[in-house]
Amino acid sequence: MTTTDEIQAAGVRTPRPAGRPRSARAEKAIIDATLDLVGESVGLSELSIEAIAARAGVGKTTIYRRWSNKEDLLVDALATLKTPLPPVAGVSVREDLIVYTRVFLRDACDARNRCVMNIAMNEAERHPRLVERIRQATIEPRRAAITALLRRGVTTGELRAGLDVPIAMANLVGTVMWYIRTEGADECVESSDLAERIVDHLLAGLGP
Repeated sequence: MTTTDEIQAAGVRTPRPAGRPRSARAEKAIIDATLDLVGESVGLSELSIEAIAARAGVGKTTIYRRWSNKEDLLVDALATLKTPLPPVAGVSVREDLIVYTRVFLRDACDARNRCVMNIAMNEAERHPRLVERIRQATIEPRRAAITALLRRGVTTGELRAGLDVPIAMANLVGTVMWYIRTEGADECVESSDLAERIVDHLLAGLGP
């Protein structure tokens, strides 16, 4: 049986190893500059440490003290676009799905972040290894967390036996993305119960 601790652990990013003290302001400037340049449709191949340093107002050595190469910086920068999954109570699958869905809605409603991520992921054919690293850093932790939660629901009987977990997960995430694309980001602000509505409609088809 999957435990709540396993679910929460799946959504937690691995902390950086200990090292020399870092300037939070400089690091934020570098991350923001990287995302800005990607958002301006600068291809991953054309993105350079020189351009990032100039946009961030720091020297190249400041960047290299933190990241050994452009790819490492890009993966870390894109990972910041995903809100960390918060702890869940583990009382019911419904309540925990609502917690996660609120996070997905928050991210989906940020047009800039969505645009930057789409641009990066569209580079899969040119940079398959880099895009796979981005997937592992930004998508896989959430996939693992949702998978663990849905499997817990099957075990507890809250969800039907034999549930196709990958399809159920796609239903949830796909509904969030499609709804925001078609209804607009304003719905996130105007509808405080949107997460509950999405989850309840989903559970109507996934329940025992």
